[in-house]
Amino acid sequence: MAGPGRGLSSRMTTLGIIGSGNIGTVVAKLAVAAGIDVVLANSRGPESLREKAAELGVRAGTAVEAAEAGDVVVVTIPLGRYAEVPVEPLVGKVVIDTMNYYPSREGRIEELDNETSNVADLLQRHLPESRTVKVFNNIAAINLLNLARPSGAEDRSALPLAGNDADARKTVAELLDQLGWDAVDIGPLSESWRIETETAVYVDPYVSEGSSLERIMGGYDDPGKTAPAADIEKLVATAYRPPVKDRQF
Repeated sequence: MAGPGRGLSSRMTTLGIIGSGNIGTVVAKLAVAAGIDVVLANSRGPESLREKAAELGVRAGTAVEAAEAGDVVVVTIPLGRYAEVPVEPLVGKVVIDTMNYYPSREGRIEELDNETSNVADLLQRHLPESRTVKVFNNIAAINLLNLARPSGAEDRSALPLAGNDADARKTVAELLDQLGWDAVDIGPLSESWRIETETAVYVDPYVSEGSSLERIMGGYDDPGKTAPAADIEKLVATAYRPPVKDRQF
């Protein structure tokens, strides 16, 4: 696992994470390894996280407490519950959105089906005074963990990110660097469809030969495959999103 990168500004001391699933857990592990304090929350309350928090070396809290404590806050919950994210504690903050749209889980969302909105638009509208950055949604948790590398490593991989605020994107890129990843800045949230499900940059670039998303989701410990920034840039630039009727979700 990667050690600290070049480091964030001195203002970044605590990462709030709302959601304790696979991605939230891995981001917490990487953050702790990089020397960042973490407050982790889930929908069941701090007591349900006591054992996991002790194992990870983080603090357990409520969603409000994680939102209040974090200099940057990660929202990593099922998309159908995005409206439960506390608004007031996140005013003015950078909020990382890792969510994906799976109709089999959330049900149909018309504005996503007809492509008048991207997934990230939903959270940004819910948090109008926050600065949302889309990242971590296109990779399986095990690959996020196993491919992390120190700054300057020849086999470092990259993650794409999008957000309407350039300074927020820079802040998240600095965080990624400290967690062991390069960043590919693809611009505003209007471009974030390029990194959603069923695009070329979704999961596959990071999965080792002979593995599959199904095996990974079934608990297979995939070592992963290096996906450098240049490769991710090409995949994002040539992204194609099939019509809704043809998607496999």
